[in-house]
Amino acid sequence: MLGDHCLTTVWTMACIGSGRLCARVEKWCQLGHSIQARRKASTCVRIKHFDVQPVTRTLVQSCQSRALSSARPQQPGSLPDYQVDPYRLLEDDLKDVYDDIREELRRNSTEPELETIATYYFDGQGKALRPMVSILMARAINYHMYKEKGGLLAAQRQVAMVSEMIHSASLIHDDVVDQADFRRGKPSVNALWNHKKVAMAGNFVLAVLCMMIARLRNDDVTITLSQVVTDLVQGEFMQMGSKETENERFAHYLTKTYRKTASLIANTAKATAMLAGADEALVEVAFQYGRNVGLAFQLVDDLLDFVSSSAAMGKPAAADLKLGLATAPVLFACERFPELNPMIMRRFQEPGDVERAFELVHQSQGLAQTQFLARQHCAEAMRQARAIAASPYQKGLQVVTDLVVNRIK
Repeated sequence: MLGDHCLTTVWTMACIGSGRLCARVEKWCQLGHSIQARRKASTCVRIKHFDVQPVTRTLVQSCQSRALSSARPQQPGSLPDYQVDPYRLLEDDLKDVYDDIREELRRNSTEPELETIATYYFDGQGKALRPMVSILMARAINYHMYKEKGGLLAAQRQVAMVSEMIHSASLIHDDVVDQADFRRGKPSVNALWNHKKVAMAGNFVLAVLCMMIARLRNDDVTITLSQVVTDLVQGEFMQMGSKETENERFAHYLTKTYRKTASLIANTAKATAMLAGADEALVEVAFQYGRNVGLAFQLVDDLLDFVSSSAAMGKPAAADLKLGLATAPVLFACERFPELNPMIMRRFQEPGDVERAFELVHQSQGLAQTQFLARQHCAEAMRQARAIAASPYQKGLQVVTDLVVNRIK
């Protein structure tokens, strides 16, 4: 059902008010190429009482005060002892990534307009999270296995480039599907060129990265990275549908989130470990780290859609609601406000639906619950990172989890 990956589906029906989060967790984990069903577990985790209004105010104030600041915080937040900035640590590895991607696309194109569209999002203005995580994992695994002799392999850097190319190709296609006007604070490709040319440019980026993968001459890595594209397409199809019951809806949302966002980070981290010659256990560590970071990243993204300014996000506020999407904050809010259920089923298409849903999310515990779930995934990612030998790169992997959960755009 879910391809060659391990998916932990967390079904959370929560009420944070008495100081207790009660969650029912269903886990299905695929090891290797088979899915093994795990028994359902019920657990109650005691946490500090959340008052969603102060949480919301804090997030909004943070976003307003730092809207134009860098996405790379100078302090690692809750991990000050590590004193590792992953971006600075990998400065030499990352500085030419976008230039090299543009050169790959330029080398394979004889059509100037195609090259312009295809390279539009490779302007160096993105967070470069995916190539950063790929290279950080590669260097951490290499050190784990070979100590100081384990430098970054050329093939591993290619995987980092491929990760950003897959991501940007998906953005190009998303702009066509969603008819977006803005992306990263500037006009989208969809707003500047016609749909047919934009769709072809997205296909062109995918074709070029496929050639790059083929040059790696590693069948297992090729299969792993091909799974990412398969997941992306299936995730997009899932996003176009709605589920009638709440249980189905949240499981559907988490599976879609894995496929559209987390699969890319998980499988590129896995690929870098495979290229290092890591054993199955270490490859699985890399995969699980990336999966949890990816899920947390998207959960935070969904939260920011409700609290961050348009200037900070580079796209209109409540963009997901306007696209008819029910993300984690809305799904959590449904427990307190059942009137959201028919809105979800009609994809917020009636007049006033978007405004009312936005208001109800802020009146519920949805934002706090989404933040809590993101932190849980970051905690699991950190646990996986600790299975790797201590090094600046391993510490960097831990700091990344903090940057993801505390980002403002």
